[in-house]
Amino acid sequence: MQIKQILIFVLLTQSVWVAAQKKTGTFELGAAIAAFTYQGDLTPEAIGSFKTMKPGFVLSASKIFTPSMALRLQIIAGSIKGDEAKYKQPEYRSHRAFSFRSPVVEVSPQLVWNVFGTNNSDRRDLSPYLFAGGTLSYFNLKPDGSKFDSAYFGDGSDIPARLATDEQKKLTKLKFTIPAGAGIRYNLSHRLALTGELSYHFPFTDYLDGFSKSVNPHKGDHYFITAIGFVFRFGVQDKLGCPTPAD
Repeated sequence: MQIKQILIFVLLTQSVWVAAQKKTGTFELGAAIAAFTYQGDLTPEAIGSFKTMKPGFVLSASKIFTPSMALRLQIIAGSIKGDEAKYKQPEYRSHRAFSFRSPVVEVSPQLVWNVFGTNNSDRRDLSPYLFAGGTLSYFNLKPDGSKFDSAYFGDGSDIPARLATDEQKKLTKLKFTIPAGAGIRYNLSHRLALTGELSYHFPFTDYLDGFSKSVNPHKGDHYFITAIGFVFRFGVQDKLGCPTPAD
């Protein structure tokens, strides 16, 4: 009886070990081209303006833990820009003519939730996912209020005084930022997938553009990134040396 129990235990252990060796890859690298869009006081549209969109790129490394959850380290690099002189309406913007530019660099750990739980799937289906994280973002703000048309606003305007307050503000280069967004993935093969993402980045500041008191001090600034790229999965071939099925 003991021999039978031992044999059953050995067989079950062997089955679990073999299954573990044959599971699909759990490590991925990704790369994408991106567009950075500023949202804040220097744009008339709440969702930001495509007139000041700037290019960038995204790199990522992911570790899959379950069919639904993964941990991702994402690196983004690009720039953001705002320029009121580009807008004819409302009229005051082209006369206030505040502008800024800044590089943006983030290294962000993120949790990624695969909505359909298909992290280990090779099927050529669309897989939506959500993600969020936290990071210190690097900025090097270059605000410019030199084109301000004081004659248009008149002698009674308090904008020059408020602008002077903004110009005295010490602008930090590191800001705590929460990135959050959604994406969709399509497996081209068991190794390669096409991805598209939209992420919003919240730096919890009204000085992302270098202006606050002279514009709208009650409205925070942020930006969003759209990205299209590829993800490559490693470790698809199992540890027993058995090849995976052909694409």
